[in-house]
Amino acid sequence: MKRVLPLFVMVDACGWEIVRHDPFCQGLAPHRSRLDSVFGYSSSCVPSILSGRWPDEHHNWCYFVHDPERSPFKSLRWLQWLPKSITSRRIFRRLITRLAKKRLGFKGYFDLYNIPFQHIHRFDFTEKRSPLQPGGMNRGANIFDELVQRKLPYFVSDPGASEEANRDQLARELAEGTIEFAFMYWAGLDGLLHRVGNTSPEVPAKLREYECWIQSLMDAAAQHYDEVHLYVFSDHGMANCTEHVDLMSQIQPLNLEFGEDYAAVYDSTMARFWFFNEPAREKITALLERRVPQGRILPEAELKSMRTPIADGYFGELIFLLHEGVLLVPSHMGERPITAMHGYHPDAPQSYAALFTNQARLPEEVTAIPHIHRLMMHEVNQKQAARTADKPRIPALQSA
Repeated sequence: MKRVLPLFVMVDACGWEIVRHDPFCQGLAPHRSRLDSVFGYSSSCVPSILSGRWPDEHHNWCYFVHDPERSPFKSLRWLQWLPKSITSRRIFRRLITRLAKKRLGFKGYFDLYNIPFQHIHRFDFTEKRSPLQPGGMNRGANIFDELVQRKLPYFVSDPGASEEANRDQLARELAEGTIEFAFMYWAGLDGLLHRVGNTSPEVPAKLREYECWIQSLMDAAAQHYDEVHLYVFSDHGMANCTEHVDLMSQIQPLNLEFGEDYAAVYDSTMARFWFFNEPAREKITALLERRVPQGRILPEAELKSMRTPIADGYFGELIFLLHEGVLLVPSHMGERPITAMHGYHPDAPQSYAALFTNQARLPEEVTAIPHIHRLMMHEVNQKQAARTADKPRIPALQSA
């Protein structure tokens, strides 16, 4: 039996519009297609890819939710008394994030971002486990649960290590021939795009770098594997931000008290609200509809059609989404503008993801990022079938 290595490489934010006219992976993975993304940020996209389910099924969506009863951050409330010149600095936030993550035992991605310490005791964080590990989903299983169950040795990126370190670790394991499945996750392009935008000459230079890295991994695999089934894909794209909206300052004059009348999480491209009385709901709804033309309130039917987990209001009772290219500044994600952002409507031009492969025959139903899980499961099933076929058959004992 031929020894085949399925190699899945996720390049964060490598959207269809970014690579549509670029020769990215043309020689390594010449078959390319556009994929629909899911509504939300990487916090919903990555779990969707790894589980094959949509956010309303796996319940990994946005990071912060209003849940004061289960908030793990009550001990951080005292930080509100420090000068804002200190608590708003990114280096300070990163230090507190590292300390809090260790103390709370969070295993997934975690960042306090710009959540105000005055209200931090009102919020919970939804990704306490890592979707990149077995048992890491909020609901249901992921591809790593399958690999463990079938006892297939695999490689998965360590989010705490650099791109180069993960690349080198995979190369070592490929050279040893010890794994049967590989999932590489590179996030560097996402950070670069946030900083320089999607038209910078630094973007194609980064893509060329990734091509060299993938080629080196293919070369390392050639020592022990007869064939590599390569899949390179993204979770979403990236839109340049050309307009900023300060939504917080527009809501403050409504004479509503945060935590008593309403609560909100101001993400980079959307605001999510919880209401504790009807006047608060009416005032905020009226303001959003009449005075903020840069976005719109998403109707319940539309949210359901995008498979958003809104049934119980856990992630928010009202979702206000900005138009592509508009950024909330300040927000609970940051106080300063950035050049580009994602997390807009899945139908927005820059939201689409991309898939590249050296496999000529792809199922027609692979049209959205949760369907990448089908490709992974196909490869796992093929591995299982090959392993079964390769087992020596023991002749049955014959009776005397």
